[in-house]
Amino acid sequence: MSRVCDITGKRSRVGGGYSNRTRATKFNPTGARRRQVNMQKKTLFIPELGRKVTVTVSAKALKTMQKRGAFLTLKKAGLI
Repeated sequence: MSRVCDITGKRSRVGGGYSNRTRATKFNPTGARRRQVNMQKKTLFIPELGRKVTVTVSAKALKTMQKRGAFLTLKKAGLI
């Protein structure tokens, strides 16, 4: 399963780890780490189509679908 959201296009990013001890010593032993997206695999029933659709979306995209409606959001993303 790819870690890319079907709707928002969010993907993993690399971010620096920075501890509080680093601020005191001016030495950064933590290095970079990969920040993963909160991906969810959901099966949604779309009444307009009369069928179920399985999508891999981020938690942010789920909130967007609740706000706008699943059918319009998936249609705008080109998944339907």
